[in-house]
Amino acid sequence: MTRIMILAAPALMLILPGCIARTAANVVTLPVRAGGQVVDWSTTSQEESDRNYGRKMRKQEAREARERKKEEERRRRECREAGYGNCG
Repeated sequence: MTRIMILAAPALMLILPGCIARTAANVVTLPVRAGGQVVDWSTTSQEESDRNYGRKMRKQEAREARERKKEEERRRRECREAGYGNCG
């Protein structure tokens, strides 16, 4: 067991400084990345705004189309009830 530890120690010494440096860099840059994420969450990009507007307009157009269809059906029904043959 001690022989394995003696052989593994130099390898660990070469690997660990890189891990420690990487961890330190992550700790230092964490507040900057977190701040950037907060800004991203709190603002709406132009692409998101356009997408949301397009979705809103499609829903409005679909609602208006349903209302037009209902109104047309109501008009035809009233026309037939009034006794006209050509109710289109």
